[in-house]
Amino acid sequence: MADHIEIGRLLRSETTGFVFGCKLDQIDSPSFGALVRVRMDDHYQIFGLIYDIQVQDDGLVRQLITSDTLANEAWLDTRGNRTVPVEIGVLALGYMLDGQVSHLLPPRPPLSLDEIFLCTPAEIAAFTGAGRMGYLRHVLRDQDKPVEELLAAHLKQARDVQSAAGNPAWFEAALEEVIALLKDDYPTLMRVLGAVDELELARDRQSELNGRLG
Repeated sequence: MADHIEIGRLLRSETTGFVFGCKLDQIDSPSFGALVRVRMDDHYQIFGLIYDIQVQDDGLVRQLITSDTLANEAWLDTRGNRTVPVEIGVLALGYMLDGQVSHLLPPRPPLSLDEIFLCTPAEIAAFTGAGRMGYLRHVLRDQDKPVEELLAAHLKQARDVQSAAGNPAWFEAALEEVIALLKDDYPTLMRVLGAVDELELARDRQSELNGRLG
């Protein structure tokens, strides 16, 4: 795989996920629910889903907030030139070893300062289309995370990619897998399906708007 958009470097990691950092001027690249990867070496890569983005503060930011006036130059300097820390949490979904995708947790976590990349559409299609979508169980496992919103954001990205790749049936198959995984957890299933309904409603509204503009 070719490396495309580097969005940060790893800060800390564990078996189930990791946290990486980036500068504030890179914040437009990573987004909630985006699929990312860490290249450990030429043979081994870890894939994960962004579930949290935190913009940290520092001493200067605190001073600027409490000042009576905030000059435009100071604002631009803080946003563009200084290294205001951004920490991004990623949920591990699986890995690729020698070109083969596995939806099991990675055998070893990434290491400090490893590069983090946004997945390209081809990489998203390859990872989400492999096997029986077993990686979805990792998203649903941790109830401390915004599971419903995270899953809806991921399904939107993956559906668009799979549809563009000529696999429109992927989305329905993914929903069937989610229902099977949550068959014994009715409350969570209803919340997930509610978030997906919002996703479908937003798509219908966008289609209607595009029709009017067209």
